[in-house]
Parts: sequence; structure tokens; C-alpha cells
Amino acid sequence: MSAGGEMKMRTACVTGGNGYIASALIKTLLEKGYAVKTTVRNPDDMAKNSHLKDLHALGPLEVFRADLEEEGSFDGAVAGCDYAFLVAAPMNIKSENPEKEVIELAVRGTLNVMRSCVKAGTVRRVVLTSSVGSVLVRPDLQGDGQVLDEESWSDVGFLTATKTGFWAYSVSKVLLEKEASRFAEEHGIGLVTVCPVITAGAAPAVTARTSVPGCLSLLSGDEEAFWTLRSMEASGSVALVHVDDLCRAELFVAEQEAAAGRYICCAVNTTVREIARFLEHKYPQYSVKTSLLSGDLLEEPRVRLSSAKLVREGFEFKHKTLDGMYDDMIDYGKALGILPN
Repeated sequence: MSAGGEMKMRTACVTGGNGYIASALIKTLLEKGYAVKTTVRNPDDMAKNSHLKDLHALGPLEVFRADLEEEGSFDGAVAGCDYAFLVAAPMNIKSENPEKEVIELAVRGTLNVMRSCVKAGTVRRVVLTSSVGSVLVRPDLQGDGQVLDEESWSDVGFLTATKTGFWAYSVSKVLLEKEASRFAEEHGIGLVTVCPVITAGAAPAVTARTSVPGCLSLLSGDEEAFWTLRSMEASGSVALVHVDDLCRAELFVAEQEAAAGRYICCAVNTTVREIARFLEHKYPQYSVKTSLLSGDLLEEPRVRLSSAKLVREGFEFKHKTLDGMYDDMIDYGKALGILPN
């Protein structure tokens, strides 16, 4: 309570405010009555940050300059916050030095933000956005019908030995989760980790680099974007969650006092072929690029990602079908220039 007896507005920091997930999370928090602070590397870059100006209409939003590589640069953004949502992460898939530019930077950047949380002294809980990339890349997944939960970890030894697909990204997520957990325990910080699958749906961000182009690749014909779906299916399933559900889940685990540990955030386990059939039926005005469907593709998921822990603790997904995943993403794809108008 304030001196006048009024309830103090809750404040949250969201790192990487010009990102796809972060922009949607800022919108969710503002709509829920939070005052929000967010960080970007260059606040003057309006080509990337114009959506933040629009989000000001929803509630109090402050934008701070910060960089994952600069220790202390998140101090101002985190100061006075009740919750810190760590969303910003390097994802340079084409890096010539992924060990340094993806893995080391991800771990170092995560700890930099957490040090700012310790300095702030007000943060009740840190919510770390990791990825299902830290969960499902394992050579021991043989046969069909396996269900993976939060006890599953991607095999770092296997990933670093094979160096295929999004290997550095997955390694970075495993290591940053474990280092964040260690740091939180040492410094008495409340930490919860969310591991989302491929995120679908529209967000305020004016760019979407990986998940949305991937989900729309069967309509756009973008072979490089299609690799996102193909790479995930190689691990046994194309797993999807709507970005609005992900943001609701992040806020849920922040506010629930009993929340602890990791949470997989997945609403649909499907396959490339099933998505193709759905798109062909739902959006006949577009031609599904069947040339992308060559090779060894699954008819049914042989591995499923489970969000049973999240649901058991009281969370409910609003978007549970492919229809729900794509309902607002076609227009978003047009706005981003991924699909023709």
C-alpha cells in the first residue's frame, strides 16, 4: 500500500522489447495493469522499435538502452521492479563462431541481467524464457509414443559432437538454464524457467525472425524458414504454442507463489504433413508448397512435449488447435511481408 492507502502498481521488466515474444509479453503485462520497463540495444532505431510507441497507449511503459554484453547495463531497467522477465537472447544461427557469439553470450548475458536483479533488491521472481531446445535434442529417443516433461534435458555432448541444426542454440539454452539456477540459489533469487516450443500467432513486433516465418513457410515457399519446422520434426514432433498463451503462462508462473523449476509451454504436437493438410483446407487461396514435403516426414508425432505440470498447477491454454495457432497469423504474415497481400 502507498502512504495514501492505494495499492501500488506492480512493475515488471521485460528484456529485449523489440523481439517477437517480448513485445507480446509487454502488451499482456500492460493490459493486466502492470507498469512495464523494457530494454533494447538502440532506442533510437525506430525501424525495430516503432511498436513500442504504440504500446504506450496501453499503459506506463519505459524504454531503456541495455546490452547483454555489458554488465550493469540492465541496472536502471530492473531497479524497482517486482518481476523480471528475461526474454532477450542471441540467436545468430549463421554465426561463424557460435561458441562465443551464441553460447557464451547467452550465458553471460543471462547472468548480467540476474546480477542487476540482485542489485535492485526488489525483484520477487525472475522468469527466464528458455526454449524446448533445452529439452528434446537427445540421441536416445528411439521408437514412438515418448512423452517428454521437465525432467528431460538435451544432450550437450551429443550436440557439440554433431554440430547439426540449431545445435549452438540448444546448447546455449541448457547451459544458461543451469547457470541461472545455480546463480539464483547462491543469491537467494526466486527463479522460474519457461521452455516454449515454436511460437505462433500475431504480436506487436514489426519483425519476427524464426518462428512465424517457419510456421508460414509452407505458404510462402521460403525454404530457409521451412528448415525451422523440419529441424524440430527431426526430434519427433512439430510442437506449437500461441504467443498469447505463452505470455499468459509467463505471467501465471510469475504470480503463482508455488511455481518452481521448469515449465514446458506446449499446446499442440503435430507434424509438417498435418500442418500442410490443415493449411490446404483452411486457406485454399494460398497454394501449399508441396515441393517442400519431399523426403522422410512423419505422419504422426513420435515424441510429444507435455505441459501437464503447467496445466496441473492451474493454467489453461486458450489456443489448442492448429486453427487457433493460425487464426491471426495469416494477417500478421501479410503485415510483415512474409505473405503477399
